[in-house]
Amino acid sequence: MCGIIGYVGPRQSQDILLAGLSRLEYRGYDSAGIAVIDGDGQLDMRKRAGKLAVLRDDLESTPMPNGTTGIGHTRWATHGGPTDANAHPHLADDDKLAVIHNGIIENFAELKSELVGDGFAFRSETDTEVAAVMIGREYARTKDLVQAFRSVVSRLEGAYTLLAMHEDHPGLVVGARRNSPLVIGLGEGENFLGSDVAAFVEH
Repeated sequence: MCGIIGYVGPRQSQDILLAGLSRLEYRGYDSAGIAVIDGDGQLDMRKRAGKLAVLRDDLESTPMPNGTTGIGHTRWATHGGPTDANAHPHLADDDKLAVIHNGIIENFAELKSELVGDGFAFRSETDTEVAAVMIGREYARTKDLVQAFRSVVSRLEGAYTLLAMHEDHPGLVVGARRNSPLVIGLGEGENFLGSDVAAFVEH
């Protein structure tokens, strides 16, 4: 049980993401993180082990640029312990792509071996980073985030929800689910995604 929120719209996403993650704290978690694409089209990410308050304090002491596209996550450790490195989001494609994930990718070890064989290195112990690196590899080939995402998701086994965004595509968050919840909130000029409607119910 962990929490996911995504936002695309005219408002600054950081406050929406943090508020949404706060409303998902009841699900249990051991780390939290967010990623946003700022007004200059640059992706920035911050994640910390511990409670959401640790992440909030970090953002207050060292602010990161805000933006109108973002994703946020609270993690309950499965693959790898509760560390900053294992927290979500995970980055790939020269840190231009951010991915968050609920659930378990059952064939991650096989996929990771394939990626290591292709020369990719990893910064975490998670199954999520495997999906991120795969999407980054496919995006480098296609330059189409939706196509790359679909191609990778078709190879994943298990129960999962995935969200991804890329700084080449501000204003776009892609998502997929398999035997795991994903709620979509369609608004006027803005859209939301969440693992639970509580993530964005106030909007």
